[in-house]
Amino acid sequence: MARPVDPRLWRHARSARRYLALSVGLSLATTLCIVVAALALARVLSGVITDPSRRDIGSWTAELAIFAVAVLCRVAATWWQSRLAHRAGAQVVTELETAVLRTGAELPPRELETRRTELAVVIGSGLSGLRAYLAGYLPALLLACLAPPIVLAVIAAHDWISGVIIVITLPLIPIFMILIGLLTQGRAKDTLAATTRLSDQLLDLFAGMPTLRALGRETAHTTEAPAGTDDSRTTMRGRVRELGDSLHRRTMSALKMAFLSSMVLEMLATLSVALIAVSIGMRLVFGDMGLYAGVLALILAPEVYLPLRAVGERFHAAQDGMAAAEQAFAILEPASAAERPATEQRSEPNVENREFQGRIAIRDLTVAARDGAAPDGLSANLEPGTVTVLTGPNGCGKSTALQAILGLIRPDGGEVAVDGAPVAALRPDHWWSHLAWLPQRPVLVPGTLRANLELLGPPSGPDALEAACTATGFDAVLDELPDGWDTLVGAGGLGLSLGQRQRLALTRTLAADRRILLLDEPTAHLDPAAEARVLDALVTRARAGATVVIVGHRPAVLSIADRIVPVRSTSSASATPPATEEAADDEPGEPAGQRLSRQNVVSVR
Repeated sequence: MARPVDPRLWRHARSARRYLALSVGLSLATTLCIVVAALALARVLSGVITDPSRRDIGSWTAELAIFAVAVLCRVAATWWQSRLAHRAGAQVVTELETAVLRTGAELPPRELETRRTELAVVIGSGLSGLRAYLAGYLPALLLACLAPPIVLAVIAAHDWISGVIIVITLPLIPIFMILIGLLTQGRAKDTLAATTRLSDQLLDLFAGMPTLRALGRETAHTTEAPAGTDDSRTTMRGRVRELGDSLHRRTMSALKMAFLSSMVLEMLATLSVALIAVSIGMRLVFGDMGLYAGVLALILAPEVYLPLRAVGERFHAAQDGMAAAEQAFAILEPASAAERPATEQRSEPNVENREFQGRIAIRDLTVAARDGAAPDGLSANLEPGTVTVLTGPNGCGKSTALQAILGLIRPDGGEVAVDGAPVAALRPDHWWSHLAWLPQRPVLVPGTLRANLELLGPPSGPDALEAACTATGFDAVLDELPDGWDTLVGAGGLGLSLGQRQRLALTRTLAADRRILLLDEPTAHLDPAAEARVLDALVTRARAGATVVIVGHRPAVLSIADRIVPVRSTSSASATPPATEEAADDEPGEPAGQRLSRQNVVSVR
């Protein structure tokens, strides 16, 4: 956050507003308690020394009572503020994490894929640093704004020379804080960016680790490692250790800077208080000031510098959370409309809820890519009762075209219309309730197989479910599982093989009571016999009146098409010929760990 108190924080986290108001009041109460306690203590100490007749406790009962009450009130205010800060910190972090997660879920698939690690770091651990900001830095900042002026006014009213010394020396602490801030400018952002990058690399490495371990290749050298290179840097194990050491070095560097800056601020405050003490001592020796004024100035002088020192000390502890909050705000408030989620850009639905016949018209559809457009000028009519196959080179925009039909992305040119109504004008939930989508990477959630089957709603009937299982071969998978549909799987279908996950996703799509079926490489990871059964089932659904749209380029898929629509792009990457079914069509890139695992599989074969 560029400013000490960023308005965006109060806008997105409502609980922070109440906390800010209470913190201002408690900081003001703490300041008044400091002044009252100092006045009472200075009166007692100076009176005991200068008036021998009042050197018993009974002579100072009122002052001591006031001092005790002021100290107790200060302790209570500090405790209450700390308690509120920790509670508000937890609430603010929860609110921001929820808002970022909700916004991230609405991002277009392409942008979500490229920012997945950033979202994981910000939501997973980054925003936790805001607790240090709210519990430490913000209370110290408020106290630094309220206490020094009030305390300085009291000191100047009793000893103007000490007030002048404070006015001269006090700005040195903010000046050095600014210099330290300039020195460490961007350090927190760099650390957060490095953490995000390291997390991304570790996720990629771990994604390919099961395959590598199964083949005994986790300690194998990478193919690009030059001869004579240290083993610790060319193996998976060495790479993980290197990434951990890099994070350790960055963390220790940040801690070193925090300790050194705290030492500088502490030294400045100590020297300033010492200068005031020497001045008071010299004037007391020569009789140029009263003892009461000297004791009062000496008691209050540290209280002027203490809040500023606390701000400097706690600034570094809150920097990580502030940097994470800056990233969170960048997600919640994109700089331009082009960066906003598709669901936010969507115009207000002006088409009433209705049943769709399934006639989809794609008119000159163009979506910008990194070095051109993919697809570029795609036009096609997708009719009920037919099977349409979108084919073309890798990266030409076939999967992107499906996402445009779904309304997940906003085209840069052209439009997609359903029964004459633009997709952008449809209510998303109503539109999605009429179609079934099978992406390249099927979505499987932790839970039972039945819960994953019903993600698109209950099957149209027992007969339809049985027919879908027979077509995909998932009935054989169920026969091998003791719990059948009640079998538990983990995130992404953990516990099932890649082919079993594909069969489950196909079964879910075929059994769904939807008039429009969108399938992206549906026969990937299937053997020829299973592929033939699945394609026959899709033809059957089409002949029953469904609109079936398939992305594919295998001969078996093309052979069932009633219409083949070539998809073209202006990207230079589109010149790459289609290779294997595992190759991602429109994904930004395959994780390095998965690429490495696949290279090792090829080398073993």
